Amino acid sequence: MATQYGIKFAVHLITNHFGTLVAKVCENLFKHGPLALDQLIHYTELTKEQVKNSLLVLVQHNCAQAFVPAPEDDVGRLRVRTEYMALFDNIIHRLRFPKFLEIVSRKLDEEIFEAPETLEQRVIEAAVPGDGIRFSLTPDTGSNVDGETNSDDAQMSVEENVEEDQILWRANFEEFIRHLRHKVLIENVRTQHDDGTATVLNAVLEATRTGERKVKMDNSVPLSLDAIITEVMKTDTGRTMTIDRIRASLGQLGCSQRMIVDDSYSIDLKKIIERARNEEVDSIVLKRYGRDAYRMFRLLSKDGEFRDTDQIAASTLVEKKEAPKLLYKLWDDNYLYMEKIPVSGAKIPNTFILMWKVNKPLLWEYVLDEMYHAALNLNLRMAFEQEKDEELLNVPKDKLKEPGPLQKKYKRLQNVWLLLGSSLMKLDDALMLFHDF
Repeated sequence: MATQYGIKFAVHLITNHFGTLVAKVCENLFKHGPLALDQLIHYTELTKEQVKNSLLVLVQHNCAQAFVPAPEDDVGRLRVRTEYMALFDNIIHRLRFPKFLEIVSRKLDEEIFEAPETLEQRVIEAAVPGDGIRFSLTPDTGSNVDGETNSDDAQMSVEENVEEDQILWRANFEEFIRHLRHKVLIENVRTQHDDGTATVLNAVLEATRTGERKVKMDNSVPLSLDAIITEVMKTDTGRTMTIDRIRASLGQLGCSQRMIVDDSYSIDLKKIIERARNEEVDSIVLKRYGRDAYRMFRLLSKDGEFRDTDQIAASTLVEKKEAPKLLYKLWDDNYLYMEKIPVSGAKIPNTFILMWKVNKPLLWEYVLDEMYHAALNLNLRMAFEQEKDEELLNVPKDKLKEPGPLQKKYKRLQNVWLLLGSSLMKLDDALMLFHDF
């Protein structure tokens, strides 16, 4: 989901990588949705050439996609109106290029395509090499005031500029995210249970990877016990496991009898991700609000039901006078949902009982937006540090190696960058947990 600060962060990344003009075009695509060239010129108040060049940069770097929407009415002849949409996920993925490069350096996975579900996914899926060429900026040449052009003329214009043997490539971000999601699933199971259970999950994911239809699979692809045993036995840890131990691990992974179909096992992956999200939010509450607030929040998070203030205080052993203050603070910061229930027959009019609950979907969206805000602040701090010491970066490397004030200042800058960069990568792990996984 593209939250308020998520969009601001995405536009900031585009500004850092490609400048303010490209960022202005990108920002308007987020603000107004898919737009044609003439609409972008109107909203951005840039020249046609500036908008076209900006779109070219965005499309070439997989940050935007051109597409032809379905005609809204029958005009008697096929007319093409090219529109452009910003690809939020692909822009945020630019933050993860170091992670992607690390994956490639260790293992080059084969390409897997997922079934498109949203408009953005369908547009990306449609951009196969031929379409990637067709949806270049050339169809806008000779367009009328409405931004429309005859499809035959557009196709001829494109074909004149494309060699027959040209092949277009794009990074398969979905496969990178799938790889990172599997890693998170396995490590969370290892922490929650043990190495053996993590080995079984890894075996199932490896054996069924090519059968996954999308990245966010709720359950693993069904797999027979024999196939699971065969895959487990390929690993060093797995060779020491008995069949009963493998069955027990499958039970720990939530493979109850009702989930076993035709002697096949399917693991509840969604449950593992949700548990990881819960633990992440619990950690935030503990650090930000203290242990008493953490106990009350955790109680409500596990219950998923409304509880009144006195019940919460009694169940968590929090002082009765302190509990309302902490609950109000959590509610004010959007970590709790609150309802006022009128007390019928009360001696004092307008008397209410306060009921509290954790609304996880809304809370997770809010936490995600907070994380985008934090990522934006980290990037701004990194830009500030670089601008502040810009002169230092122009000093010859030999002089920086000499002991003295310059070397000390340069080492300080390196340590700051290392700290900020490391913090940003850790924060991005949490971002993917709530957005991509």
